[in-house]
Amino acid sequence: MANRLFTWAFIIIFFFQLNHLSRSESFIGINYGQVADNLPSPDATAKMLQSTSIEKVRLYGADPAIIKAFANTGIGIMIGVSNGDIPAMATDPSFAKNWVNSNVSPFYPASKIVHINIGNEVLLSGDRNLMTQLLPAMQNLQNALNSASLNGKIKVSTVHSMAVLRQSDPPSSGGFDPSFGDLMKGLLEFNNATGSPLVINPYPFFAYQSDPRPETLAFCLFQPNSGRVDSGTKIKYTNMFDAQVDAVRSALNAMGFKGVEILVAETGWPYKGDSNEVGPSLENAKAYNGNLIAHLKSMVGTPLMPGKSVDTYLFALYDEDLKPGPGSERAFGLFKLDMTMNYDTGLSKTSQAPSNAKNPATPTIPTTPAPKAKKSVWCVPKAGVSDAQLQANLDYACSHGTDCSSIQPGGACFEPNTIASHATYAMNLLYQTAGRNPWNCDFSQTATLSTTNPSYNACQYPGGEEA
Repeated sequence: MANRLFTWAFIIIFFFQLNHLSRSESFIGINYGQVADNLPSPDATAKMLQSTSIEKVRLYGADPAIIKAFANTGIGIMIGVSNGDIPAMATDPSFAKNWVNSNVSPFYPASKIVHINIGNEVLLSGDRNLMTQLLPAMQNLQNALNSASLNGKIKVSTVHSMAVLRQSDPPSSGGFDPSFGDLMKGLLEFNNATGSPLVINPYPFFAYQSDPRPETLAFCLFQPNSGRVDSGTKIKYTNMFDAQVDAVRSALNAMGFKGVEILVAETGWPYKGDSNEVGPSLENAKAYNGNLIAHLKSMVGTPLMPGKSVDTYLFALYDEDLKPGPGSERAFGLFKLDMTMNYDTGLSKTSQAPSNAKNPATPTIPTTPAPKAKKSVWCVPKAGVSDAQLQANLDYACSHGTDCSSIQPGGACFEPNTIASHATYAMNLLYQTAGRNPWNCDFSQTATLSTTNPSYNACQYPGGEEA
């Protein structure tokens, strides 16, 4: 009987893991803005994205050329209704039906439209008339989708700024600004009734600009830091993204909408900016986006929503050269105009299936030399790193799912009992288990990769080839 129970448990776990792997990247999307005059063609862009682990794109409108370009790619598409169309959609149900007939029905299901956002940050527009028309517009669009037999297949929502929260620090105190009152309640009731998510734009980048201390930067970039303890829940947060998302979760729970999911429509970090801007840099952008992607792929979730990753759309696909404002506004792109990456964030698929299978019985002669074998590498601290920084690295690594039992009393790597030795073991273990990407061995620029195996006696350091 026990063996039978074990077998069934194994089968259940196996299929759970198989299902988990099959959808492991489905929560990563990217914003496809068009405020530019030099962008690659939609067809080339769609083809390029198929070579990445990005599975969704967000459009700010409903450009038919782009929607068509993604037909039969399997990539989900979020489209948008402009703020300017909200009054007509709110007051005229036929306008909503015509909008669906023009922008959805001709393309669906070949083009995998999964979500429609009505308006962008309308509650922060200051236009009270537009704010009151938002819910009727969403209701009319939902009714138009229902009439087209698309109810349940495409979600309808609207995008909010983090400024709709009255308070977000600590996360447990998260609450919506009461000045929006019944407007927010009506929108959330719509989300709850239709199963659509609350859509939000968290930007740790802007949080850092308002508090430009080194410890805040590490907190925003998912890098080793002492963390911030929520005085309400006693939970220690180690990154700003989780703290911001959990503040929204707390606000939803406080209003009685525990069943409404959260979707992140925009988050990102610029890789350059004007000389007077705080925070934009290639290193910071690579650290934020790379660590965020690794965090999402880990499926660790947030403290209030563990074990799952919030659907997150990175900002942005390309730089948009016609955008107004500071230089950083035109430097959020993950990809260059030649469709190579501005910096590596771990989005490329690590392996590609061959375009056409060869007959295994037919010998082939290689036309290029075989690549040199990669050497194993280990992540170790740089010389001269302070004990305080090493302790922060140690705490960070051991609090992010790394098995630090080997450096506990009695463990194979406990001796020598020094901060440097323990930190080295934990930092390397995190690097080896998190994907062996360069940003996994950054630790606020206090670590480096080494081809020298630091193992000693019975203490064996895991090693592997660099990703």
